[in-house]
Amino acid sequence: MRRSTAGAARRSAIGDGRYSPRVGGELLDRSRAEEYAAWFRALADPTRIQILEFVARSGRGLSVGEIVDAVGLAQSTVSQHLRVLADVRFVLVEPEGSVRRYRVNDRCVACFPSAADVLMGRPAPTPS
Repeated sequence: MRRSTAGAARRSAIGDGRYSPRVGGELLDRSRAEEYAAWFRALADPTRIQILEFVARSGRGLSVGEIVDAVGLAQSTVSQHLRVLADVRFVLVEPEGSVRRYRVNDRCVACFPSAADVLMGRPAPTPS
């Protein structure tokens, strides 16, 4: 079966950044698209989703040790996952003496459904 050359050209344009999805008739701003992509990459790992859910459910800042005990992984692995979540600001790091506590960044997490809506061509929800 022959592939369409138009389809191949479009796939190539997508890969090299010349193609951007249109949202509501307007192009999604490149910096916003990169930010959203980073958020989705951070959530592309099931362990990070488990860690984020655990930290969010706790309702307080947690130490790495508390998170390690909950997820049952090595401290270095948990720290690496927390670093990824902190890089996109899903979690905030708060020094407390010699301990670093991790808590959910409610502002960033509140924006996430809006990002998904925008990517799916829906208007972003209005804040209530």
